Amino acid sequence: MEINGTTALVLGASRGIGLAIARKLAARGVHLFLPWYDWPESVRAMEEEFSGMGQDHVCIKADLRNKEDVNRIAQLIERETGSLDILINNIERGGMPVVHGPYTLAVNSDQWQREMETTLHAKWMVFNSCLPLLQRAKQACVINISSIAALTGRAGIAGILFNDGYAAANRGIETLTQTWARIGAPSIRVNELMLGIIDSRHGRNTRGWGILTAKERKQLLDHTLLQRTGRPEEVAQAVLFLLEQADFMTGSTLRLDGGFVLGSERVPAMPPGILED
Repeated sequence: MEINGTTALVLGASRGIGLAIARKLAARGVHLFLPWYDWPESVRAMEEEFSGMGQDHVCIKADLRNKEDVNRIAQLIERETGSLDILINNIERGGMPVVHGPYTLAVNSDQWQREMETTLHAKWMVFNSCLPLLQRAKQACVINISSIAALTGRAGIAGILFNDGYAAANRGIETLTQTWARIGAPSIRVNELMLGIIDSRHGRNTRGWGILTAKERKQLLDHTLLQRTGRPEEVAQAVLFLLEQADFMTGSTLRLDGGFVLGSERVPAMPPGILED
């Protein structure tokens, strides 16, 4: 897919992974719509950065848990461009057990619902609201950003990072990806990018990582085959691959986790066996 001159809706572009993706797309000549809701300092920096590019990128305040706000974004895109070529469905809110503790705490009374509303339901609303715009494009692509929490759940060393509701919500993203790929075919490709521990998401530069003990951090890295966390720029590069190089891929999940899901077990030497000539 040739993305220069296309239009993209990038969720979560004020920080971390979303920001890295937006920067990559802007450098490729993509016209961006960038919704934001909280993190005021990050939002100001995002608005200053993208408004200074001279490409008429649009930053708009919206609560993507709210149907009216989601529809308002789709209506704005329709007025401005008439269609949508790229949707980067990057929205989530996952309480890290090491930070938030159990759901039974009074402060967590809304945490489960918040994880479901942002990580799963908001993605569903955004896709459905933007589907008519995607269908008007000659060729379109949707990328759902998810987490390996869908596979690990709250088990093993991952249990200090991934909450139950967050893991369950991410499990549902694969179903949406496959359903939407069927709905969108043949002109709309829909794929999922499943992330491991990324520096701005569960990894370094997050509040949770900072309060882990040295032993816990070592356990997480030892469990990752590549022995490190990922970088937002690496996620953005994978997004470019799915957009520009994967024209025959739809309904698929690409895992970018440094080998975390495979774990720390190594392949043993082949036993000699007991058979005789």
